[in-house]
Amino acid sequence: MAVSIDTVYQRVLVLANKEQRGYITPQEFNLLANQAQMEIFEQYFYDINQFNRAAGNAHEYSDMLSVLNEKVSEFEMEKGNGWMAGNMFAIGSAMIVPRSEIYRIGTVRVGTNQVEMLNSKDFDAARISPLTAPTLTRPIGYLTATGLTVAISQNTFATPTSHNMNISYIERPPTAQWAYVIVNDKPLYNGNISVDFKLHASEETELVYKVLKLAGINLKSQEVVQVGATLEQSQVQQEKQ
Repeated sequence: MAVSIDTVYQRVLVLANKEQRGYITPQEFNLLANQAQMEIFEQYFYDINQFNRAAGNAHEYSDMLSVLNEKVSEFEMEKGNGWMAGNMFAIGSAMIVPRSEIYRIGTVRVGTNQVEMLNSKDFDAARISPLTAPTLTRPIGYLTATGLTVAISQNTFATPTSHNMNISYIERPPTAQWAYVIVNDKPLYNGNISVDFKLHASEETELVYKVLKLAGINLKSQEVVQVGATLEQSQVQQEKQ
């Protein structure tokens, strides 16, 4: 369930009224579109935290927590040993995580055993203590900005090439792109190489309003900013009622 990037671009152009308020080029739109996509995507996790603390309702199709989980499910990935071996490489004891794809790591396993994820200080303390030292059936790990380390003994670190490992994670939204060719000095949409938004189809209107607001800031048009912000706020209030 993707959102057509061409549909969003055309709606933004109509609302911005390019003859009077400035033209939003494809390059500008692509930058703003991806910023809008990430804002919507990251808001999912704040909203899930908020609605987890609130009572839900018995209506299957209107419970906000269920709706949010459905939207996030589009980005839930689980990869096995082959993927990990091909996408991670070891430097010392750490495997470098492909951050361009992974937004949040969920569960890491060695075989069928879940890795207990710790911070680096607790990881080092647990690894060197005879009472808490990791084993193959009770592996421990920690994640930094540069890599993932998984230990299965005091001095042995698991790697995809030496152990059957798998990982679940939240995928970062792929970069959306309105691609085009120039025909008669004008950009003509090329659907063959364009990349749609991966967001849930229900986010189309939210994307339009967010891009419109960002475009107004870029064009230094307070009127466009106000239109986008007002429409966006109205959409958010409607969703959270």
